[in-house]
Amino acid sequence: MARQFLMPAKVYSGPQALNDAVPSITKLGTHALIVTDAMMIKLGNLKKLTDLLDETEMKYTVYSEINGEPTDIMIENGLKLYNENSCDCLIAIGGGSPLDSMKAIAMMTKVTAPINSMMGKSFDDERPGMAAIPTTAGTGSEATMFTIITDTKNDVKMLLKGSSLIPDVAIIDPMFTMTAPKSVTAATGIDALCHAVEAYTSRKAQPLASTLALSAIDKIFKVLTVCYNEPQNEEARASMALAAFEAGCAFNNSSVTIIHGMSRPIGANFHVAHGLSNAVLLEACMQFVKEPITDKLAEIARFAGLSTSACDKQAAEDFFKALHKLLKDLEIPALKDVIKDHDLFKTLIPKMASDAFISGSPSNTIYPVSEEDMRNIYHSLID
Repeated sequence: MARQFLMPAKVYSGPQALNDAVPSITKLGTHALIVTDAMMIKLGNLKKLTDLLDETEMKYTVYSEINGEPTDIMIENGLKLYNENSCDCLIAIGGGSPLDSMKAIAMMTKVTAPINSMMGKSFDDERPGMAAIPTTAGTGSEATMFTIITDTKNDVKMLLKGSSLIPDVAIIDPMFTMTAPKSVTAATGIDALCHAVEAYTSRKAQPLASTLALSAIDKIFKVLTVCYNEPQNEEARASMALAAFEAGCAFNNSSVTIIHGMSRPIGANFHVAHGLSNAVLLEACMQFVKEPITDKLAEIARFAGLSTSACDKQAAEDFFKALHKLLKDLEIPALKDVIKDHDLFKTLIPKMASDAFISGSPSNTIYPVSEEDMRNIYHSLID
């Protein structure tokens, strides 16, 4: 059975990628809404973009209110600014939140119903042009047809999807990732690892996506701790930025599994950053589902140089040893240390397990995962 493979139409990667991408950006429209956050202004990253745009005829309006995980209210405010300024395209610069917000705003220029009406539907209509400039190496949002927006009325992280949510231009310039704090480098890097491992072990895995997933995993194990300890190491940053993009392409076409399914409810209910909520779940979730994917974990371990064993079971154990060390080296905390109100967390476990199950992501796991299984995993990490 043939499988479609989707990714951005144009990809610029490596040093000076932003400079090289300007002609493609200006072809998207005449007046861009730049979606970003206050930190991008403070760090000077936004100015690097606007200085280049000022040399062209493209006009722009800055929307810098994505200061946290994106919500339906942020999207409504961005859409209002887009319409008031007669914008005809969008550029996002920042972490996953500005990129996800840009996609949602672009979608809502064509959708008249409330944004939560798009849950469970696929957005494949024409929309304004989009360029994505990630400043963290992890979310992969620049490569995907997904966006995660919090429904503030129901405390649910909505997974919205559709081929039209893939940006037209992805700009993978490592200079932007050098400004990321160590904790962000770690959490977003593990987010990328989750994307790649989940894509490789998903029921929906496909050959081209799996090739990119393996390449991403190999890079991440080799350079993520270097990026963490040597933030100005441009070679490591470039490799990690490319890995995040590869991982994004991989899960865009093969989907994520149990980790992301269980992660979103934690973020929605406790406002934990997406990368961190994935990171605190990664080891426990993969241990739970390891039995039917032992061969795949062994393949990962051998490809990434984590094991030389010909025995799948031993190679898979070597993968877990390397994973445990990576998480420790990156100082990823335990879930029980991230969540301050343990009693509230325990009270919400049934709802979180239900929300995770309804999202559909756990069903992509080769190991059959029930709501009870996820309740037990939540409990094991908080008790």
